[in-house]
Amino acid sequence: MRRGSAPSEAGWITLGLLMLALAWDASGLDLPLARLAGSAAGFALREHWLLAGVAHEGARRVAWLLALALCLGVWWPIGPLARLTQGERTQLALTTLLGALAVAILKAGSHTSCPWELGEFGGLAQYASHWSLRPDGGAGHCFPAGHAASGFTFVGGYFAFRRSDAQRARAWLVGALAAGLLLGLAQQWRGAHFMSHTLWSAAVCWATACVVDAAWPRRWRLERI
Repeated sequence: MRRGSAPSEAGWITLGLLMLALAWDASGLDLPLARLAGSAAGFALREHWLLAGVAHEGARRVAWLLALALCLGVWWPIGPLARLTQGERTQLALTTLLGALAVAILKAGSHTSCPWELGEFGGLAQYASHWSLRPDGGAGHCFPAGHAASGFTFVGGYFAFRRSDAQRARAWLVGALAAGLLLGLAQQWRGAHFMSHTLWSAAVCWATACVVDAAWPRRWRLERI
């Protein structure tokens, strides 16, 4: 962004997602929200067929199939992908994979355990902020939300479409954010994640898309690569 210029639409989205995640962290509402679904006996809906079978396992398979379709669409585009250049389709496919990878790497190094592992909900771990560097007594590797990233990681479509079809770009972004939020809420109700895990997953996927877009050479968007 040039000095003195107004923030771009992408800049406002970045600021909004970051402020939302930080504000939620400051609110301390992770545990109160988790208590709506869980108790000392655990989370009653943890193995519910709709949440565990459809919203978790089913949605994960669909997300990977969509990611595969985007990769194949680089060479054999169908539907709205045919309106993009090959460079834009490549950017979209790569951004989707890198978003999922970024969340997976952060999870691998996280000491934060899932809500269902906390002593308050029948487990052994003690609640600690996900910013804490100390193990909480549980298995860890639960921050940010990997399953919510199955939706959020598709936010790169905003950057792929915004030059040729701004309306479609915004619709793609809203769809990806809505899908990620719904998947995150499903996991929240099962006790698999706190809301902060979901919000930071959105921020990570969006940041990944921003970095890829900023680094993507302009000629690659315009040419067949």
